[in-house]
Amino acid sequence: MFDINSQESFPEREERILAFWQSQKIFEKSVEQNRSNPVFSVYDGPPFATGLPHYGHILAGTIKDVIPRYKTMQGYFVPRRFGWDCHGLPVENEIEKVKELSGASCIETFGISQFNEECRSIVMRYTKEWEYIVMRMGRFVGFTDTWRTMDLSFMESVWWVFAQLYQKGLVYEGYKVMPFSAQLGTPLSNFEANLNYKEVNDPSLTVLFSLVDEPNTSFVVWTTTPWTLPSNLAIMVNENFEYVKIRREDHCYILAHNRLGHYFTEGEYEIVATFKGSSLVSKRYQPLFPYFASYEGFRVIAEVSVSSEEGTGLVHAAPAFGEVDFYACSKEGIEIVCPVDHNGKFTKLVPDYAGLFVKDADKEIIRRLKKEGKVLQHTQIRHRYPFCWRSDTPLIYRAVCTWFVAVEKIKDRMIDANQKIHWVPNHLKEGRFGKWLENARDWAISRNRYWGTPIPIWRSEDGEIIVLSSMEDLQQRIGVSVSDLHRHYIDSLTFIANGKEFKRIPEVFDCWFESGSMPYAQNHYPFEKKQETLDRFPADFIAEGLDQTRGWFYTLMVIATALFDKPAFKNVIVNGIILAEDGNKMSKRLKNYPEPQLVFHRYGADAVRLYLLSSPVVQGEDLRFSERGVELVLRQMLIPFWNSVVFLSTYAKIYQWNPKEVQFSIPQIDIDRWILSCLQGLIQEVTDGLDRYELHRAVDPFVKFIDQLTNWYIRRNRSRFWAEEDTIDRRLAFETLYTVLINLAKIAAPFIPFLSEGIYLYLKTSQDPQSVHLCSFPIYDPTYRNQLLEEQMSYVQTVVSMGHALRKESKLKVRQPLRSAFIVSSESAVLQQLASQKQLIADELNVKEVIFKEDETAFVLLLVKPNFRVLGKKVGKLMGSIKTALENLSQKELNRLLEESQYELMVENETLLLSSDDIIIERRVKEGLVASATDSVIVAIDTALDEELLLEGLARELVNKINTMRRDLSFEVSDRIEICLHTTEKVKKALSIHQDYVMTQVLGIKLEYSSKEEGSIWDLNGEKTFIAIARSE
Repeated sequence: MFDINSQESFPEREERILAFWQSQKIFEKSVEQNRSNPVFSVYDGPPFATGLPHYGHILAGTIKDVIPRYKTMQGYFVPRRFGWDCHGLPVENEIEKVKELSGASCIETFGISQFNEECRSIVMRYTKEWEYIVMRMGRFVGFTDTWRTMDLSFMESVWWVFAQLYQKGLVYEGYKVMPFSAQLGTPLSNFEANLNYKEVNDPSLTVLFSLVDEPNTSFVVWTTTPWTLPSNLAIMVNENFEYVKIRREDHCYILAHNRLGHYFTEGEYEIVATFKGSSLVSKRYQPLFPYFASYEGFRVIAEVSVSSEEGTGLVHAAPAFGEVDFYACSKEGIEIVCPVDHNGKFTKLVPDYAGLFVKDADKEIIRRLKKEGKVLQHTQIRHRYPFCWRSDTPLIYRAVCTWFVAVEKIKDRMIDANQKIHWVPNHLKEGRFGKWLENARDWAISRNRYWGTPIPIWRSEDGEIIVLSSMEDLQQRIGVSVSDLHRHYIDSLTFIANGKEFKRIPEVFDCWFESGSMPYAQNHYPFEKKQETLDRFPADFIAEGLDQTRGWFYTLMVIATALFDKPAFKNVIVNGIILAEDGNKMSKRLKNYPEPQLVFHRYGADAVRLYLLSSPVVQGEDLRFSERGVELVLRQMLIPFWNSVVFLSTYAKIYQWNPKEVQFSIPQIDIDRWILSCLQGLIQEVTDGLDRYELHRAVDPFVKFIDQLTNWYIRRNRSRFWAEEDTIDRRLAFETLYTVLINLAKIAAPFIPFLSEGIYLYLKTSQDPQSVHLCSFPIYDPTYRNQLLEEQMSYVQTVVSMGHALRKESKLKVRQPLRSAFIVSSESAVLQQLASQKQLIADELNVKEVIFKEDETAFVLLLVKPNFRVLGKKVGKLMGSIKTALENLSQKELNRLLEESQYELMVENETLLLSSDDIIIERRVKEGLVASATDSVIVAIDTALDEELLLEGLARELVNKINTMRRDLSFEVSDRIEICLHTTEKVKKALSIHQDYVMTQVLGIKLEYSSKEEGSIWDLNGEKTFIAIARSE
């Protein structure tokens, strides 16, 4: 106990403590000791192990660690298992790069079996690195029983989930326009398309469609996707908008009236006609391109969603490449044609551009239309455009045949379920997430890919489908056992039913469907652990980043609502996004952020954790990550906390104090009662914040308490600890500080687990639990709470802070004693509380006397002037006399003037009634004083210095310099010293008066003067002094 290694760095101590946790299985013990207690269930969003963890993972991992640690210390059974996302585009994309494969045809030539096994081989590539970082950041989570989305048991549960949705009528196959990744050759869901929007430049093209029945007349149509123009089959208008037909020179143009000024200059055209959009419906026009001229279409159709905020109020419809276009044209019986393949390239249906990637065709198409005179305007537009969240390439919208979950059918149930969730920040409930639910669309869950859980649909040639829900179901139908459910194992498996052969469809699940099934699949539900899974559903707690409101949080909600009509989780903390210090996205290529492992190595994981937890990022706001910020947390919070333990340890060893002696009761000394009351306030606030899942409400009070403990309590009480006699007061000081620190280690354990453990291990007795993480969380005890005393000390600290600011302003060191300080408050309760701490205030301000007043006249002169602007209109020529009369008022009369809302003033035998608006009051501090004021209190200090004060100031300055030398020379705090000075007569005079004080403060037993300039040279308030010190033998 108290055997502290002061040379050990914070990172070194953390590595040692980590080894202690692992060797002693502290995490496992913390879980196991609560096994028979109520369960607190946690779902952990699975990361991909194909990349290394970044600050976003560290932030989310820290939040996921704080709450389970806290709940464990409250006695809950909190099992925690790590899981891995193994399937999907992120993994496939890696293999495509390595094997230089591009698109489905290349993969199928390479071989699906070989491709999938290559994917399997890299899925767990960085698991060791992940384990190291997760453990190094201080997170308690199990890695011995991890689950993986590629495991047979997980995949079988996903089949079961899908089959349940199918049986509930929530699965269908549809042909719709979907976000499509040409790079990956597969459709994505609408929420995936929202994950990666970017600001890009695109062509802004306004083209002319010639009307069939009106020569020299064109519809004016705007688009930002010129590549869709060869597939145009209709033009959409809003029936209720006002449109115009104008003539410029010998040609007529039709567009929305309110967009006229955007394209044509007033005076260069005449309006031929004005009409509603309804009159344009059914008008026919000539195709821009010849490819589909024989198709039904090329007419104007009505669509209510057409806007006139931009463009022309006429919208070109290519039904295979726009969702609105698709529905509007389908409703009108216009056939859908899609001349773009799975690689985003034109097919032979558009021979002029066949084989060309659609976005690359923009320039060729624009060039051709300009040559044909069909372009009215061509500029650039900067707008937000969706990119593939995995390949980071532009998405296109394309009509595809895909499988959907009918989310819109259960949308109202999802909205109801959302009302049962406690969101932090709360605004997400009705805001970002709530709005997303209100606008939820059917979810495209099939992917034309390879490495994923195959969709368990088998189809006959005539279109009948059979959905399987388990391995047993499949094996019974095919008559052989199956060891793996991946595509290359089951694609070739067929079976006969109803006299027909059934073959599996080729698609796999969207990997988001798998992660949304995680609450069930992690336990192989319903095939194993059925009751355990249901008992722990919904989860009591989950946490991830803001982007998951449209990702994992959403898919959890869809599947849980569909299966059980419940939300998947009860409480959720949503963190913001961590950016580089320059405000940009963190980029490995740009190297605009420090590597996490290097930051851990320099400052320790606790510093990173507390930096993140005390920032706005835990309230869903963005954070610009700053290594300097981590360093400040270490220096301003963690080191002071640690030093407070070193302080206790140092004096406990000197005086052989032992915490076994503690028989604690409420102390009688105000400052001890105050810090213990603050400790209870801290317990209450931290408990309340964590119970509400509002981490900032839990962390901020802890940070403030460290400051109160180190910069007020310990600093104010140093002399009590180094008192040589074993007095009751010294014992109470030890007992109080020990009680605070041992409890503070427990309170801080969820936030800074390493330092808390390090402190606890130094402080604990042999009867205490082995680790702080095996302790109970402190419970609020109102017996020790004294809010009146806390309020008193708060006023004192305000006054002291104001006094110190006045000293700084007057260039007076705190070590320089002053004669007096004045404290004024018209609130008697405030004055009474301050007066009860008179000696403390005097000590802190280093003044000989503190004078309390209810009015400011002791040090403030009141001056009153007429308000010329207001009074001038009322009194006219009397203004001069009023000015003189006001200047001649006594201080007593001035005070009455201040107290009363109206004041009678006699001027030239006339009685004038003055209000507060009629006068201007100035306060001037008396000479030799400086003052400062808040709403409730005024503080003034007397800055006049006489010889007595200056000599005492020199003595205090000498104490400061000698103690600085003691620290620099690494003297023990108990070392007695001998002092030799070469100094001025003025310093000698100060010592003749204050030698006892100086020798006591520096533990000096001998003082002598030397004629030689030996030792360290110091400036003592302008007095050149040489000081030499040595340990006394």
